[in-house]
Amino acid sequence: YTKIGYAGNTEPQFIMPSCIAIKESASVGEQAQRRLVRGVDDLDFYIGDEAIDKPNYATKWPIRHGMVEDWDLMEKFMEQVIFKYLRAEPEDHSFLMTEPPLNTPENREYLAEIMFETFNIPGLYIAVQAVLALAASWTSRQVGERTLTGIVIDSGDGVTHAIPVAEGYVIGSCIKHIPIAGRDITFFIQQLLREREVGIPPEQSLETAKASQSNQRFHVTNFVCISVCNGVCVCVCVCVCV
Repeated sequence: YTKIGYAGNTEPQFIMPSCIAIKESASVGEQAQRRLVRGVDDLDFYIGDEAIDKPNYATKWPIRHGMVEDWDLMEKFMEQVIFKYLRAEPEDHSFLMTEPPLNTPENREYLAEIMFETFNIPGLYIAVQAVLALAASWTSRQVGERTLTGIVIDSGDGVTHAIPVAEGYVIGSCIKHIPIAGRDITFFIQQLLREREVGIPPEQSLETAKASQSNQRFHVTNFVCISVCNGVCVCVCVCVCV
């Protein structure tokens, strides 16, 4: 999922699936005619909830397991995020963006290239999600108790990470990565519903699976946290002792 909003707000303005729906490829006989309207087709796409199950459109996921796999689609996604949802002029705003803890320098550079050269933004800061999560916990603590040291369990839609942070710096060698998260659990529940033939229409199976997952979220989160913490705590202890 993608969360977007303006600095100073207490919560994101929009939370949407990180997907994009584009027109399906034309047949060979139609390609010559489609070339004439290619410029219009390039603007004909949807993102987020609007992209789910869009008729005559192919739904794509540019981000898999927390990593960008298709930068062309990601650029289109960012275009609608900025202009349609935030309704902002990118030249007038600096941007704070998050990255997964195991993001590569090449991906970081490519993101910066898109934001500066395509959208002409004046400033960009790319932060690791775990450090921001620790900073967000300050709101419920006294000034003397605030710290940027801890272990962050980040289980999103595409990937689960356990990230040890010491004084604001991520201990990269101790990060635990599990490529299983909310989306995989949703698809698994869909499969169970089909196998048990509970009579749910196919077009409603996704929403039913999401509802079932949200009802059991406590148990799923417990399982993921226990499994990941068992590994990361041993890794951190070894790192500290060495």
